[in-house]
Amino acid sequence: MTTRGLSSAPDVIVIGGGLVGSAVAYGIARVGAQVLIIDEGDDAFGASVGNFGLVWVQGKGIGQPRYAEWTRSSAALWPSFADALREETGVDAQLLQPGGFELCFSDEELKEREEQLSKLAEQCGGAYPFEILDASDLRARIPAIGSAVVGASYSPMDGHVNPLKLLLALRKALNNRGANVVGNERVKRIDTQGSGFVVHGQRQQWSAGRVVLAAGLDNRNLAPCVGLQAPVVPIRGQVLVSERVAPFLQYPTVTVRQTDEGTVQLGDSLEDVGFDNGVTADVLSEIAARGVKAFPLLRNVRLVRAWGALRVMTPDGFPIYQQSSTCPGAFNVSCHSGVTLAAAHALRLAGWLSGREMVPGLGAFSADRFLKPYKTFAHVD
Repeated sequence: MTTRGLSSAPDVIVIGGGLVGSAVAYGIARVGAQVLIIDEGDDAFGASVGNFGLVWVQGKGIGQPRYAEWTRSSAALWPSFADALREETGVDAQLLQPGGFELCFSDEELKEREEQLSKLAEQCGGAYPFEILDASDLRARIPAIGSAVVGASYSPMDGHVNPLKLLLALRKALNNRGANVVGNERVKRIDTQGSGFVVHGQRQQWSAGRVVLAAGLDNRNLAPCVGLQAPVVPIRGQVLVSERVAPFLQYPTVTVRQTDEGTVQLGDSLEDVGFDNGVTADVLSEIAARGVKAFPLLRNVRLVRAWGALRVMTPDGFPIYQQSSTCPGAFNVSCHSGVTLAAAHALRLAGWLSGREMVPGLGAFSADRFLKPYKTFAHVD
């Protein structure tokens, strides 16, 4: 069978053109393989255009040392990743990694935060830098902080980017490297054929020797076609954006960050509401009130935009990376940290997905772990 619409069959088909799919496709193209990306487009419940833009390490991996290492490795790769994209495309993803803060509004919350990060540092053999700051130390670094904030944790590993420019850079880099992108096409099923796969869309079909499932929430439906499982569910997050204000926050926090353009983003809700990606007045009011509590100067700032987006969440919050044992060459890549892990997806997973090399430790992220009893959403970051 020949691949319709292409001069030759691709080596790898990546299903999903969001940040996860685009990053892995870019990595595969970098190692010389011919890639086809199939993207559902604007009709998809995509998180790529609705996320908070954090490159965040702090607190991730409690109870899962491999995820802590994986996240740290991606953050460390981000500068070279951003440089490579800028050199190839002229698009600056606007990476800033000054470190980041998680704000605490009570002594109990600050103590719990210190205990969590101490446990994580011990789990990582001490290779996990962080600081716990009281109110006066925090105010010395962030003068605009409100009096209701009693302290914060700080990690030098954290930062933020412009996620829309990141996606634009990845798409341009893929085009420069000869990758093909099919837009506005939803994959309905995948069949095996010989040593490869036939991917069926609504209007077309394509064949390749390898297929990567990076379709977010749609992975749940596609994974069984190739002997895999993807027990992912949607968790909604709502985000507010303000008008431009004078610079006051050079560091990102978990709930408030100021962009390079001067706008302020406020967010971090976690809502189990199914496939509803809308916004609600009560949650937005809570987000706004928390932002003003943290930074009183925002009290009279106008809000200009709000949106909701659906995170791709596994039962324990950690990613799934797995090759099918019954259909070798088919891979499941499911995660909700598409920005943080973009560098690792592009620069570390490519060899594994293209069959050139193994990545040590990926077995910890097999979906087979869910065949054992687990606590639903034991870890959400």
